[in-house]
Amino acid sequence: MKKIKWYAMFLVICFLAAQTAMAQVTYSFLHIVEANDGSTQFADGHIGENQLFVDISEGGTNQVLFTFRNTGQEASSIADIYFDDGALASFAFLDNSDPGVAFAQFASPGNLPGGNNLAVPFAATYSFDSDPPVQPKGINPGESLGITFNLLAGNDLQDVVDDLDDGTLRIGLHVQGFASEGSEAFVNNGRDGNGSGVVPAPGAILLGSIGIFFIGLIKRKSYL
Repeated sequence: MKKIKWYAMFLVICFLAAQTAMAQVTYSFLHIVEANDGSTQFADGHIGENQLFVDISEGGTNQVLFTFRNTGQEASSIADIYFDDGALASFAFLDNSDPGVAFAQFASPGNLPGGNNLAVPFAATYSFDSDPPVQPKGINPGESLGITFNLLAGNDLQDVVDDLDDGTLRIGLHVQGFASEGSEAFVNNGRDGNGSGVVPAPGAILLGSIGIFFIGLIKRKSYL
């Protein structure tokens, strides 16, 4: 009977850990290679793949928040952001609170540059770009931008993650301001072994550790 109680407690902790872990999911980006790309373009693409990320978390009621980050030190500026379909019902609002970052809805160009080079061409349903001057007002190293969407009825954060994982929803970036003075396009990376994935909130790490502790304790008791 005591063993059953231990197992029940362990299952509850695992459930709580899983719920907390879904508090935020992080994706990296892949460089979209074009026919005439050379060493300079590949180098800039490598910079983007290493330092551009989007965190996806719950916004308000029935909303999802996308937080775009430029984490490295190499010169680069996210100047345009594009979304292609998915569980997003409508745009809610922009968080331009990071000093130096200013975006507005409806980018120019209206579709992701280089998006036609993807196996399934990118077709933007929502777009945003930085205010003039474009590069300084974009998301430069150390800066971030939040974009909140309303979700389709009955959808939640998990639905958005599922859409990103199966390609129903895609996110594209147009990045300028590289030291080469070039610009490159990127599309969200998958979470399966490609350098991106679920990033647990600190509470999830703690709960996960507790869960491991209980596994050990249960095994120990089974041998006593």
